[in-house]
Amino acid sequence: MSTTISPLAGKRAPASLLLDVPKLLAAYADLRPDPSVPEQRVAFGTSGHRGSAFRRSFNEWHILAITQAICDYRKGKRIDGPLFIGFDTHALSRPAFDSALQVLAANGVQALIAAHDEFTPTPAISHAILVHNCGRTDRLADGIVVTPSHNPPDNGGFKYNPPHGGPADTDATSWIQDRANALIADGLAQVRRVPYARARSAGSTHEHDYLGAYVGDLGATIDFDVIRAAGIRMGVDPLGGAGVHYWARIAQRYRIDLTVVSEQVDPQFAFMTVDWDGKIRMDPSSSYAMQRLIGLKDAYDVAFACDTDHDRHGIVTRSAGLMPANNYLAVAVDYLLEHRPQWRADSAVGKTLVSTALIDRVAQRRARALYETPVGFKWFVDGLLDGSLAFGGEESAGASFLRRDGSVWTTDKDGLVSALLSAEIAARCGRDPGELYRGLTRELGEPHADRVEAPANAAQRARLGKLSAGNLQLAELAGERITGVIDRAPGNDAPIGGIKVMAPHGWFAARPSGTEDIYKIYAESFRGAEHLRSILQQAQQIVDTAIAEH
Repeated sequence: MSTTISPLAGKRAPASLLLDVPKLLAAYADLRPDPSVPEQRVAFGTSGHRGSAFRRSFNEWHILAITQAICDYRKGKRIDGPLFIGFDTHALSRPAFDSALQVLAANGVQALIAAHDEFTPTPAISHAILVHNCGRTDRLADGIVVTPSHNPPDNGGFKYNPPHGGPADTDATSWIQDRANALIADGLAQVRRVPYARARSAGSTHEHDYLGAYVGDLGATIDFDVIRAAGIRMGVDPLGGAGVHYWARIAQRYRIDLTVVSEQVDPQFAFMTVDWDGKIRMDPSSSYAMQRLIGLKDAYDVAFACDTDHDRHGIVTRSAGLMPANNYLAVAVDYLLEHRPQWRADSAVGKTLVSTALIDRVAQRRARALYETPVGFKWFVDGLLDGSLAFGGEESAGASFLRRDGSVWTTDKDGLVSALLSAEIAARCGRDPGELYRGLTRELGEPHADRVEAPANAAQRARLGKLSAGNLQLAELAGERITGVIDRAPGNDAPIGGIKVMAPHGWFAARPSGTEDIYKIYAESFRGAEHLRSILQQAQQIVDTAIAEH
């Protein structure tokens, strides 16, 4: 990322960076949002509502209102099966779960909570929903995941997954968001709620063994026999996240040589090394955040980590260290298309439009259609559900794929299966994913990629989001003729909220941030670092001109 790197990046977090947990929890309970302040309203992005109690953007009132809105949404859609709910290890996740349960019980919703208060990864919720709903036409289940993903320790997050098991679409999240904000503006007068003790003991609240159900079914997706037979030595760092206790059970259940580097859970995440911008962030795709596991790379045949809700993965190999997310996704797609003979021959490869074009070349080599979408995993849900998509992946290290028999596994990102796949790859191929990547690039070309950010006010971001292909009169990109300019995704014709410009050996995409006063440019070149710099320079000039006030 072409941004200023903090002097703390890659180092253990100093005491000055550590979260004051009691103060955060007090802010969650005591501070109330002002619905007239945009930053304090409920706002569902691509991964639900996120915020911090300190900034009055994730407080008890938000969760009470969102949960009531979900109950109202379920009623309107006649979703009357159980609701699977789980939480991760962020400090705000447990109190938010407690708040949500009070509302669910008051509304008579059958809430399935984790046995023994176990933390619950996002993919375990998706898996539970799909297993329950398989073959059903009524009493369908849905779910809530309380997590801000890899965000800093003071953040909270709240996601809704409808009966298809994946992230809710814009129609659902917009309705829930608007209803929640109306409830807050009305002082929560229409929110139904019972005390926590009563909610916990309510007849509608039941325990569910997410861990046992998920781990017991993993063999349907990963070939543990080949991993075990090859004697692959694996290391995993859960980064103090929701899957912290899943890994030992996986090792035991499938008799594989898997070492858990640490099972420490700490809401301050004091064990983390600091990310690029000087913040603590549990991002398994960041070399700065992954220093602990990178330092252990030579002790294992392959090692991996997941973020706090375990929907993202990071792969560390002896040959390459931490693999960039795009590199591993390309290797994973190539491997899966060769070694999953029961998958439909016409199942396509799903990728977001800012993911590497090496995946395009892999799909073409394997005679598979490419399904390119805007940013957001929700675009892959339907295809994974019906098997028309074999794989769905994002450049931000999120992916899921089908069971070995070609049926659906999860419709949300699954960091655990993506990580374990790296061991299967190493076992069957006799080379780790880093080595396989080098072979892939010798055959298909080596991409160089980067991402830059630049300031943009609200008006400029709005202009970029509405930019159309027809607004840009371009002939060349970094010395090559332009082969395409798009403002809608080729896979599903959905607006990309920005622009993508393509040439034979490179491309860039520009889109506004949904939460910050910046825009982002993603770029890639198959002609080297200098060509990539030329693409980025021209891209920034194009975008700045396009969004300037006239």
